[in-house]
Amino acid sequence: MYYHASPIKGITRLEPRVSNHGIPLIYFSKKRENVLVYLSNAVEKYCRDTGFIYDGKWEKWGPYGFGRDGRQRLEEYYPNALINTYKGVSGYIYSVETIEKSGFDLQIPDAAASSTPADVVSVEFIPDAYEAILQAERAGLITILRYEQMPAKMREWNARTIKEEYEKAVEHPEYRHFLKGNFPFINPGGTA
Repeated sequence: MYYHASPIKGITRLEPRVSNHGIPLIYFSKKRENVLVYLSNAVEKYCRDTGFIYDGKWEKWGPYGFGRDGRQRLEEYYPNALINTYKGVSGYIYSVETIEKSGFDLQIPDAAASSTPADVVSVEFIPDAYEAILQAERAGLITILRYEQMPAKMREWNARTIKEEYEKAVEHPEYRHFLKGNFPFINPGGTA
């Protein structure tokens, strides 16, 4: 089984869309718990919650990695990131039995991409993405590195990386708005 998450209700056939990789793909995971993070995009949610008007393509924020054991690890890069991004957000997990793999190497454990449509065989409504993430953590299916637990070296790397991300995002005002709002050390036009 392959899983795909979306905030959109009623999908019966998943269609490829132009992705961050610049080609039409549908992204899947062989693990249901790994798609929970896609029920909300932190950048888009933050902008809408703060009244930032934007009608372009939303930049994506993927706050996760994988442990040596292959489990997905969500990482909070700023205080309350998981609550702010997922609490109260509903969506759907769509399942398909088989896919025609695109051959595009995602370099993400248990992930696959298809460049051809895929028929949905079942759907699961997720009433609250945050609660579903916590339940997956309690079941040992994923791990969470909360902001308060982040080691000092990782916080230093985070600060450097976020400043670089801000500087590179000249053509993405929505992403810059998100970064400035969640990382107060960013000082546009100066040093942090």
